[in-house]
Amino acid sequence: MSLGLTPRQSDLFATTTSFCESRVPADSIYGLLHRQCFELFPDEMFADLFTDVGRRSVPPTIVAVVMVLQRLEGCSDREAVERFTYDLRWKYAAGGLDFDYPGFVHTVLVDMRARLAASKDPDRVFEVTLAAAKEAGLVGRRRVLDSTALYDAVATMDTVTLIRSAIRGVLSACASWEERELRTVLTRDDDYRQSGKPVCDWEDRTAREELVDALARDARAVLAVLDGRELEPALEKAAELLATVVGQDLETGEDGRFRIARKVAKDRVISTVDPDARHGHKTQARGFDGYKGHVAIDPDSEVIVATTVTAGNAGDQTAVAELLAAELPDQTAETAETAETAETMRTEAGPLTVYGDSAYGTGALLETFEQAGVQTRVKTQPPRAPGGRFPKSQFGIDLDAGTVTCPAGHTVATTPLKDGQHARFGKLCAGCPLAERCTASRSGRTIHLGLHERQLAGARARQTAPDWKADYTQTRPTVERKIAHLTRRKHGGRRARVRGTPKVAADLSLLAAAVNLARLGVLGLTRQPGGWALSTS
Repeated sequence: MSLGLTPRQSDLFATTTSFCESRVPADSIYGLLHRQCFELFPDEMFADLFTDVGRRSVPPTIVAVVMVLQRLEGCSDREAVERFTYDLRWKYAAGGLDFDYPGFVHTVLVDMRARLAASKDPDRVFEVTLAAAKEAGLVGRRRVLDSTALYDAVATMDTVTLIRSAIRGVLSACASWEERELRTVLTRDDDYRQSGKPVCDWEDRTAREELVDALARDARAVLAVLDGRELEPALEKAAELLATVVGQDLETGEDGRFRIARKVAKDRVISTVDPDARHGHKTQARGFDGYKGHVAIDPDSEVIVATTVTAGNAGDQTAVAELLAAELPDQTAETAETAETAETMRTEAGPLTVYGDSAYGTGALLETFEQAGVQTRVKTQPPRAPGGRFPKSQFGIDLDAGTVTCPAGHTVATTPLKDGQHARFGKLCAGCPLAERCTASRSGRTIHLGLHERQLAGARARQTAPDWKADYTQTRPTVERKIAHLTRRKHGGRRARVRGTPKVAADLSLLAAAVNLARLGVLGLTRQPGGWALSTS
């Protein structure tokens, strides 16, 4: 398929421009796209996705505009194509097309997403909006980070359904001769062709246990046949998934029978339909199934500068490297020359300041920021002790001298460990008048000092300063408002529209691009001879 071109000359009496210009607000996303869609998303920007010969594609500029508006308004593919066909604002946003400009089939959107995903620059729509914001001077050197739950688009499966579905997945991924071979080792009275739970008297405990054991033996028999073979990628992936779900949920009893383990695996797969989804917890009392969407914003302009997606059980700090990839130096990739150039650019631009809640206040992350010269406005949890006893902050810790002094005035030397060092007060606690307020251990109080104790202590000291608190209180909530905007019901809410981490990440990136464009329209983004700027009118 070759590159199609968007028409730029319209019928003077049939264009949507004359009709919409006085009716659509100029600062709306429709007005911004109408004026700037050919600058933001020129057809040539997508030329690498198409060949030089073949049938002409739907012009990529039009498709990009439809994709942005689709994500902003939370439409399905079919709904988006209908909007483009019948809603004049959509044709107006695509450069002021004629009233009777033809629509296209919804699979064009599916095809474009697939082409983008397979390209070297899959997030180009978002990157273009961010580049325009940077050129207009809307992106400074402050970043606010946060995450939000994205609920998966599939049902969470129980153990029986997981194992049976995984067996079905292996059988469906096999060649016909491999499937016949695998079916010879299956012992259950089940052809594994229909989805869903198998027939069982679920009120009968013995029947349930027999079903679990039979499923486990069928699964292990299938894996035994495939063990050691060179498999096709699809079959290899299906076999790995089967081995994972069997290993995470089952255990063998003393009688040799397989039973459901009375525990939850740390990284438990919750669905064979979406193996990337996980059990997650936003708080200790609030759980969810799916993913975490992570964002970094500029708090002054409220422009989203980066997004990424992780499994629901991943910590927020694991996404920081990707969110700040453009700002943090890559020590492994930089040569001496490029490192010096990058350092010069960072010095001229000023230090980067990062804001975040206590999920980002880990010692390892604070050390990374410190080495990169980043100013942190990241909350760090204060140390606590059970029973309201003296926390670690009540002890005098001298890391340079390697000593710890307790509230009663006793000083002991620290002992090095693999994960840091500790100080044992032991017999000094016996007869101490403050012992009841300090420890309940018969062997006395022990203070553990982690590998990043210096960074944590420094962060806790800094966050007590009044100016630090004022800056944090004023700046941090901007990301909460932006996340609330991203997850509005109009945009589709928190429910993921697709399956798998790459697709969910691409969908979040597209939503961020749409929200950025809506914001840039309000701020008055315009194209000047010298580049992108803000309108002075």
